[in-house]
Amino acid sequence: LSDDLVALTELIAANVHDVWAAGRIKEGWTYGEVKDAEKKTTPCLVPYDDLPESEKEYDRNTAMETLKLITKLGYTITKKNGWSVILHPQMKAFHNQMKAYLSFT
Repeated sequence: LSDDLVALTELIAANVHDVWAAGRIKEGWTYGEVKDAEKKTTPCLVPYDDLPESEKEYDRNTAMETLKLITKLGYTITKKNGWSVILHPQMKAFHNQMKAYLSFT
């Protein structure tokens, strides 16, 4: 992969985590210091930047393998005028809700 696509990996990894977290919250999961499937708690229900490095690596691997598949299938990804991250309104709301939730736990 090109240097640009490797750099894109981190942005995609953060999105992978956000999508996962939004799904867990929708299913009734909450933050907890230990993962407990019965109580639906997990320590990974935090913003991407606050994840342990091992969890970030899992998301990075998903992102990297997705980018590799896209290029292997013959698609190209180009960037215009540098990277620009614009959160979808629902993801922006999710980030705000997560920040508010974590400030109360």
